[in-house]
Amino acid sequence: MDSYQSLLRELPAVDRLLREPLLEDLVKRLPRRVILQAAQETIDSYRRTITSYTDPDKIPENIDLSPATLAMEAAALAEKNAGSNLKALINATGIIIHTNLGRAPLAGAAVKALNSISANYNNLEFSLHSGTRGSRHDHLEELLCELCGAEAAVVLNNNAAAVFLALNTVASDREVVVSRGQLVEIGGSFRIPDIMSASGAGLIEVGTTNKTYLRDYEAAVADNTAAFLKVHASNYYMVGFTAEVNAAELAELAHRHELLLIEDLGSGVLLDLEKYGLPFEPRVQDSIAAGVDLVTFSGDKMLGGPQAGIIVGRKDLIENIRSNQLARTLRVDKFTIAALEATLRLYLDEEKALLEIPVWRMLTAETDNLKRRANKLAEALSGIFGAAPVSVVKSVSKVGGGALPTAELPTYLAAVKLPEDDMPPGELAEKLRHTNPPVILRLQHDTLLFDPRTIFEDQEAILVEAVRRAYKG
Repeated sequence: MDSYQSLLRELPAVDRLLREPLLEDLVKRLPRRVILQAAQETIDSYRRTITSYTDPDKIPENIDLSPATLAMEAAALAEKNAGSNLKALINATGIIIHTNLGRAPLAGAAVKALNSISANYNNLEFSLHSGTRGSRHDHLEELLCELCGAEAAVVLNNNAAAVFLALNTVASDREVVVSRGQLVEIGGSFRIPDIMSASGAGLIEVGTTNKTYLRDYEAAVADNTAAFLKVHASNYYMVGFTAEVNAAELAELAHRHELLLIEDLGSGVLLDLEKYGLPFEPRVQDSIAAGVDLVTFSGDKMLGGPQAGIIVGRKDLIENIRSNQLARTLRVDKFTIAALEATLRLYLDEEKALLEIPVWRMLTAETDNLKRRANKLAEALSGIFGAAPVSVVKSVSKVGGGALPTAELPTYLAAVKLPEDDMPPGELAEKLRHTNPPVILRLQHDTLLFDPRTIFEDQEAILVEAVRRAYKG
């Protein structure tokens, strides 16, 4: 008992710990309450450690309870607690549109626009031309119409909102016909039948899971039918004995019966993917040209912009959507508008879009360049682990984000397979999640894999240093 008490008496009081120069200096940068809490938690942690020993004689003799030592630990804890919960990190997984990692990183032009708008007042809802109240929709509509060939456009906070508001506006208390093969569920348990129900539209299923024909849609038309809904199965692909109706045929049938055709493209694509060796994906402008009345798509997937739900199509329908009382609850703010406008402007020059929008730069990265970067990364990692555990292996990257589920992009990985008597790979992966910045990688068959496709070149040295700190401790 004397051992416990003597050690507990050695623990500095909180006010004594706060007088340590390290913590006094830290008060200049961090809130005092954060430092106070860290000091209390550090002292409590040592107190619990001391009293956890059932035999006082087994308490380590060299345990350091000096105020300077505890101040160092309290300072580190305060720095950690004061940090942002939402952190920039390094994505070494090779998944380009990683839903869990914030989806698409923004182009430099979009980041610059965000910085400018966030630091100043702006004309979000003010007309510089007339000097009177303006509309936030005006900043994006003309640009979207030019790129998509549509009459009008409106931007909401995500694509689920876009589908919901479109249906609620044009088909509430009426029926909407959908192929059974398109009743999809995407991330976050967003289900087409559920969103339709919430919107007030009645779901009429036609066809079968694998085959739906034009005659199935026509047979479902009734007095209370408002529209056909065509849903792009972004996150899965069906092969074999299948059939579906294309947009042009469905639009012609809908208009013959004085109905609307709404198409949810999920991930909005404005460029021809096949030109770059990728699987076919319908472009937004192709759907508009085919006669679709309303097209909905995301801003933060293949488009490469901020999270947004975009609706383009007929002017009268878009005006009704804007007038819907629910539109205000789903509208976007100045930051989304600024970032999306800057991203869309890059699409006015396709070569510029490929170069400056990170998603497209990663999608079209040349295999030889990825191999060169993987070799460079492997060489740097060999300086940490030695040459034996490190190698370069051929593999594939994924698009992610519920887009192009069958696409496999050839890549090269820097691979680290530690010996069995070394640090377990899962432990090292966990440590890397807690470095600054965190590093997220692939862990496969006890091998750590780093894909240069999703690592920015200016992050390579930072990644290597993070690995060094995590491994060397």
